[in-house]
Parts: sequence; structure tokens; C-alpha cells
Amino acid sequence: MNLPIPAKDRLIFALDIPNREEAEKYVRLLGESVGCFKVGLELFIKEGPDIIKMVKENSSASIFLDLKLHDIPATVSSALISAATHEVKFITIHGSGGKSILQTAAEVKSLGLEVLAVTVLTSVSESELKGLGFKENLSLSQLVLNRASEAEKYGCAGVICSGEEISSIKRVCKPDFKLVVPGIRPLWAEVRKDDQSRTITPKDAILKGADMIVVGRPIRNAKEPDVAARKVVDEIRSALIA
Repeated sequence: MNLPIPAKDRLIFALDIPNREEAEKYVRLLGESVGCFKVGLELFIKEGPDIIKMVKENSSASIFLDLKLHDIPATVSSALISAATHEVKFITIHGSGGKSILQTAAEVKSLGLEVLAVTVLTSVSESELKGLGFKENLSLSQLVLNRASEAEKYGCAGVICSGEEISSIKRVCKPDFKLVVPGIRPLWAEVRKDDQSRTITPKDAILKGADMIVVGRPIRNAKEPDVAARKVVDEIRSALIA
């Protein structure tokens, strides 16, 4: 039986930051306020695996390595095994890679690494699908649902999806299949030059069934990031008891 996820552990803070010094400042500041730190491409390419060590030294929060792996199955499999040696909790692969890539998730399950498949990036809008080569009668929500179903079928721990698709995925996937939702925009936050086209508030995401939410700029750009993080956790908690 799966135990409920505490409110704080449902908040993933995105370390979408260019260097170690800046990242360490946020890890020290938010280490007790968030449940997980997401290390993305920019920071990992700049600093390498040492950035994982830094997070562990300054916080007890778990680590989400967001590299969106997309390559031939043998390469993805080897990369996942390498990632597992760093004892991170989550890692992403692209859900568009098909059965052979999705199946690599099962190979690292015993190593404690949970593989999340990216369904469709939250920066992609419905109007862009045709330009990406998809049929005109295929909706974005159906594409996301198809990829989520495939990810579950072939062994992924969960998916990355927008708030718009939470309810439909929850209807067809098992309760323990994790939904991690980026594109979180609290009503009180101001995000300039926003590149997210499918957004949702923290409370609404949890109410719809999100297991975890990824928040970056609304916390990072706040005058008091630790206060902003606690406000997000309060929203999560209010949704859990609603």
C-alpha cells in the first residue's frame, strides 16, 4: 500500500540556473522548504555530476535529473544505469521514443531510479502539432494520453504532463503511476516573457490529481524565494484537505 505523499515532498524546485554558485544559494535557502530539486540540462552540462554532490551536501531533498534522454535504446539504457550510480531519484526520457526506449525504464527499477516519460513539452500548443508532422485530427490531449498509456505499459514510473491532461491520464492509468506537472503559475506570481503555453496553479494541479509539481521562476524570481516556496506548499496542503 502506497503512503500519501506529504505536501512538501510534492514540490519540486527547478534549479534552472547557469552555475554552481547560484544553484548552491537556492539549495541552502530552500533545502527545508521543498521536497526535491530538479537539475536540468543547462546546469548539468555546465557543472557535470558534481552538481548532484553539491545538492546532497546541502539538503536532504531528493534529486530529479531532468535530461530528457532521447537516443537509441542501448545508449539510453547505458545513460540510465550511469545516472543510477549518482543515486538520484528521478530522471526523464522522451515519451516519443517508442516501445524500445520506454522499456529501458524497467532495467533500472531495481537500482532505485524512477524514470519519467515526457509526453509533450508544456511549451507546445495545440496549433503547433500540425507543423510537427502530426495528423490534423489528432488533438494534443489525445497525443499526451497515448504517450502516457504507452509509458505505463512499458515500465515507466510516471510521466511529465501539463495540468490540462491530469484528469484524463488519471482515468486510464493506475493510481501509483506518477504525474509530475510543470508549467505551474500561482495567481500571486508574475513571470515575464513566459514561454509556457499550458499552465495551472499549484492548488488546481493537486486537486486534479497531480502527484508532484515543478516550480521554477515563480519561486526563483520572488523577492523572498523561501517565503514563495512555503506559499506553494500551503496551496498544495489546502488542496489535499479540500
